[in-house]
Amino acid sequence: MPLPRPAPGTGRWWVVGIVGCLLGVALVTWLALANTVGRVTWTDTSYKVVDDRTVEVQFEVHRPHGQAVTCLVRALDQGFGVVGSVEVQVPASPERDVHRKVTVRTTTRAVTGAVRSCSPA
Repeated sequence: MPLPRPAPGTGRWWVVGIVGCLLGVALVTWLALANTVGRVTWTDTSYKVVDDRTVEVQFEVHRPHGQAVTCLVRALDQGFGVVGSVEVQVPASPERDVHRKVTVRTTTRAVTGAVRSCSPA
């Protein structure tokens, strides 16, 4: 028993659908990559509570070549309240990834320290 033939023109819609899906995937990929290229990002690497008034924070900044960056580093208490902060200027240089160690003075004992934000200077 032979199988019935599909109606004429239905195969064309499969091709149009597949091409449309591929174009959609390409567009989403392009938008995702375009939003990450050239952005300033950071990674907290460690912190150390030195005493009741001091926290040392180490972090890496990832940026485009030659871009100066300003980072806000904060110290937080047990209730996640800000007990100290400092703005750190990272000057322009040929290196994309830069490691920094910052001392944050606090008003009371902190339990953690971290970078809040980094942006182009």
